[in-house]
Amino acid sequence: MPFDFAAVSSPFRMQPGLRLLAPGEPQLTPNNPHDKALREKLAVLSAHPAHALVAAPGFDATPALHALCMHASGEHPSAFRVEPDAGWTALRLGWTVRGDAVQGQGHGESPNAIGECLRALPAPKRLPGLLALAFAEDFAVVDASSGRIPWLAVCLPSSWAPEAKVGKHFTEVHAPVADNALLISAADHLMRLVTGPQRWERFVWTISRHATLAQHPLHCAATPWPAAHTSCDAAADARSLAANAFFRTERQTFIPVPGAGQAVFTIHVENGPLVDAIGSPAHARQLHDALATMSPAVLAYRGLTDVRGRLLAWLGARSVP
Repeated sequence: MPFDFAAVSSPFRMQPGLRLLAPGEPQLTPNNPHDKALREKLAVLSAHPAHALVAAPGFDATPALHALCMHASGEHPSAFRVEPDAGWTALRLGWTVRGDAVQGQGHGESPNAIGECLRALPAPKRLPGLLALAFAEDFAVVDASSGRIPWLAVCLPSSWAPEAKVGKHFTEVHAPVADNALLISAADHLMRLVTGPQRWERFVWTISRHATLAQHPLHCAATPWPAAHTSCDAAADARSLAANAFFRTERQTFIPVPGAGQAVFTIHVENGPLVDAIGSPAHARQLHDALATMSPAVLAYRGLTDVRGRLLAWLGARSVP
């Protein structure tokens, strides 16, 4: 599902922004063999699986994995199938996890790469690995009774480390977030809400220096923004900056885990050139006004302090019909 620009509002506030999903609205996006999300996820799971597939000691993810598999097969039967003999098949990728075994021939340019990646994972992590590769979304489990995040399959984090978040309370996970008072104060209510029977979604966005989807802080260098050029006019400098910026968005949803007081939190990351993301003067004005009303703390948290002026100049020019 494309990013909903209605999520870009002003004055900008860090807030939950939850809204109910319409009946039948999909929550998952199947990967195809040549998709960017699949390529980057495969690279992460092949090189750094311990930084993507993580669980709190003693946590049993079986109910959540079962709920996710059943939801995936019901929503996308041409992409994911629950086999009658305790197997799970990613149909578009051509691979099956059955017990501890990884079976299949694979599709695409590198048909063996996915199988090799899955076989290299510890047996309990092969089904989570298959789900991570089969869909563009990353996944986490939220638990209402403890208020914690006890399990994650996150290959494409937005400058945070899954292994540092697993097992922590919602308030601890969001403690580093700038202007987080509203999120923290609503933590208990939010956890009860998203682990109930209804399905919810929210959208978040930022402007990024990096083109990659995978932005784990240990594996994605914190490259600074280019300095302002004093040798060219301000408008040209703003255009140059915008041409090297990326609009990074997340669509987040919650899949209930029946009877468990849990939900599977899904995160669909998209990241494309900023100049392509702004499709109309109205969108440019929305983004301009949101950026203009960000607090200094939010700007610092998102790494935008030094470039806000140039981005505002470019967005202002783009907002003229």
